[in-house]
Amino acid sequence: DWNKISPAIFGAMFQGVMDKGARRELGAHYTSEENILKLINPLFMDELWREYDRVKTDPVQLGRFHDKISRLKFLDPACGCGNFLIITYRELRRLEFEILKMSGSRQRVLDLSMLLKVSVEQFYGIEREDFPCQTAQVGMWLMDHQMNIQASEQFGSYYVRLPLEKTAMIVHGNALTLDWESVVPKDELSYILGTPPFKGFKYATQEQKDDMHLVFGEICKTALLDYVSAWYKKAAEYIQGTIVQVAFVSTNSIVQGTQVGQLWGILIERYCVHINFAHRTFKWSNEAKGKAAVHCVIIGFSLFNQRPKLLIDYEDVSGAGIPAHVEKINPYLLNAENIVVTGRVKPLCDVPEIIMGNQAMDGGNLIIEAVDYEDIVKREPLATKYIKKYMMGREFINNGPRYCLWLKDCPPSELRQMPLVLERVDRVRKMRANSNDPGARRLSETPTLFRESRNPNKFVAIPITSTETRRYIPIGYLDENTIAGNTLFIIADGTLFHFGILTSNVHMAWMRVVGARLKSDYRYSKDIVYNNFPWPDATDEQKAAIESAAQNVLNARAQFPDSSLADLYDPLTMPPELLKAHRELDRLVMRAYGFSVKDSAEASIVATLMERYRGLTLR
Repeated sequence: DWNKISPAIFGAMFQGVMDKGARRELGAHYTSEENILKLINPLFMDELWREYDRVKTDPVQLGRFHDKISRLKFLDPACGCGNFLIITYRELRRLEFEILKMSGSRQRVLDLSMLLKVSVEQFYGIEREDFPCQTAQVGMWLMDHQMNIQASEQFGSYYVRLPLEKTAMIVHGNALTLDWESVVPKDELSYILGTPPFKGFKYATQEQKDDMHLVFGEICKTALLDYVSAWYKKAAEYIQGTIVQVAFVSTNSIVQGTQVGQLWGILIERYCVHINFAHRTFKWSNEAKGKAAVHCVIIGFSLFNQRPKLLIDYEDVSGAGIPAHVEKINPYLLNAENIVVTGRVKPLCDVPEIIMGNQAMDGGNLIIEAVDYEDIVKREPLATKYIKKYMMGREFINNGPRYCLWLKDCPPSELRQMPLVLERVDRVRKMRANSNDPGARRLSETPTLFRESRNPNKFVAIPITSTETRRYIPIGYLDENTIAGNTLFIIADGTLFHFGILTSNVHMAWMRVVGARLKSDYRYSKDIVYNNFPWPDATDEQKAAIESAAQNVLNARAQFPDSSLADLYDPLTMPPELLKAHRELDRLVMRAYGFSVKDSAEASIVATLMERYRGLTLR
């Protein structure tokens, strides 16, 4: 009995039967009713209900309001099976029923068509796959039929729209190559909404790359932008000279890292868009099997600056949102000015440079796994002095045993006495020589060496990736006996003061906002996070206090020699001594920046840091 089933279920059904590879190629993940309501309520339904409450006792204004909602038009330029259009239509019809009830239309009427003004003809969609287009049409008809049955029950007159003459316009085509005005003229449209494809730049097909180039041209390096960004730019172009409002569900990558500068720099500076409401990062959910394991945001924007703005935050990405009315929403979805942090190759402040660790580019032949270490040392004892500990980010955090051949200072005479090592070196040479990469082929001439040979006496190490469950990224010191791999950043001249600032809550707040994410995990960046970080103008006394507190953090760790950084920074197992040391360090760093207790919220900290960043870049 379809009277009890939402036609939006088609989206979940269609996703469930799609081939996993095809679903990834299309970026096709259908939106649940819960997430649709998260978007359409702040975009227009909340305001429509508020307006209804204001006019419901005035028959004339109520009639005008009814006419108004019957003239609204909606476009979903990536409509899939039509879930957004279906749920939006249902919500408008529910509002219409309340209007009719309040206007005294409860009495039995002979022709409901004279009263019902909201129509499926107000809805438009674009979808590149044929079958979802047809599904969207059927879904809209089914929802129309369901709402007509409800109208029959409420107003005492049987009513159906048969034959099926009115229909939503669902266009089969590529939204990025179509002129949207050929679907619906922009001066007739009210709202653009939907969930464009979830597709990271790494997974784009050649056709999708061509689409991106068509939309962006030479404006920016489209290879670094997620596919969804093309819908943002296309929408921003389309709404020029109108009051059309737009809202999309998107992966949260478009408000993180380098994409912020590339995308939002264009949207704000060239197209003058304003973000009017936003849901900060939440976990994607829908009713389909094979659903996307992604974290999303919802962003609503237009050419007019709506105030106050609505910003919904999530303490737990799987939990309920916490709404707040704010004056500003910037591209990082903070209550702050429109400041965009772009990549830079040198630090903004007078601090040591940060560099990436060593990439082996060796086909695994210079790396010695823990299970092979004893065998190599036993069979090739001369190699022992050329074997060092080797740490990628994983080994650094988890204290995993791993080793490498570091042959930088090995004379040829000794190398020739180590046949097992020579065999590995020869495999490196062949691997590099046969590579399609010209750089790798050049390196075949030096097969004993990593691509880089960075081995400072002592350095600060920062893992590129770290789980979001940690309050602090585990940062620490390593020495010349350990080779840092290319998933670690290293600061060769990092002092205790530098370590203290970097491991503080202030730097962590900055990193969480401006850095990128891998799913929800932190993704540290040298060009965005470190090089743009505004360091404090600390006095000598403050620097000494921070250095002392930073040493106390290291001392607290040293009390647990058998525990890895993963153990020490797990929120469930973090020792009280270490937490206390961090909190004291945080307090001193906050004081160096001039933050008070009331400024301790991360959003407040980052908003102030961004103002400081802007001041430093304008010098």
